[in-house]
Amino acid sequence: MAVQTEFPELSPTLAGQAPPRKGRSLYLIAIYGILFLAVVVSMLPFLYVISSSLKNSVALFSYPPEWIPAQPTLDNYRSLLTDYPFLRWTMNSLIVATSVTVIKVVIDSMAGYAFAKMTFPGKNALFLVVLMTLMVPFAATLIPLFIIVRDLKLTNTYLGLILPALANPIGIFMMRQFIESLPGDLESAARLDGCSDWQIFTRVILPLMRPGLVVLGVFLFMNQWTSYLWPLVIGTKQEMFTLTVGVQSLRALFSVDWGVLSAGAVLSMLPLVLVFIFLQRYFIAGLTLGATKG
Repeated sequence: MAVQTEFPELSPTLAGQAPPRKGRSLYLIAIYGILFLAVVVSMLPFLYVISSSLKNSVALFSYPPEWIPAQPTLDNYRSLLTDYPFLRWTMNSLIVATSVTVIKVVIDSMAGYAFAKMTFPGKNALFLVVLMTLMVPFAATLIPLFIIVRDLKLTNTYLGLILPALANPIGIFMMRQFIESLPGDLESAARLDGCSDWQIFTRVILPLMRPGLVVLGVFLFMNQWTSYLWPLVIGTKQEMFTLTVGVQSLRALFSVDWGVLSAGAVLSMLPLVLVFIFLQRYFIAGLTLGATKG
């Protein structure tokens, strides 16, 4: 009590109490204000694109710009779906993104388990080679890769779009790091029970890898869905365009209609939003696993 009477301003700290409620409230208000401002700034481009997709040609170029259209219309979406092969572009993107995601999740999870838990000659040297390939920019391999695909007559095919994407080693690195963070006692107990490496992987490791697999799957799907350079190079026929190339071609192949272009941008974003909404629980769990471990 003597400390509190002589130095009242130091008493909360010396007593180990929380800061004054007023100061904490101001701190929380400032934090939430900054977060709200960041959300508004990041959402403005998306909101403007959505607003533009609901305007006619006259309202698009009105000044000052209308954030909320006075007369919203769905004509841009109707034109996009009827006048352009938008559904075919969407199907191409779905086939490529889904195929790459499924194949890469299977291959990368098995390769990650081999590098993390198994012992074989040249393991460290081979993993070093995998890491070194991450340092090679895609632009450096673009021309040789195109020549190989062209000589194999895989241009304007789904295989030509899918196979080069399977060589990306980032998933192997992610799965190796994720599996190494798992407790090794379960693997030892499974070996004592007579389980083989395949049984340990499928029955012990794979169920524990679910958050990591979802993170990898979301990462791969988003990467392929938004991929532009390789689909642009390998696809020369309009029916083999992916969604990113197809929407961009609205400016090159046809007269530029910014309303239709905005509608295409909005529809192309929807699958990514839906994937994250339905899988965000696993995605966040995978991101925070390393932080909560131990």
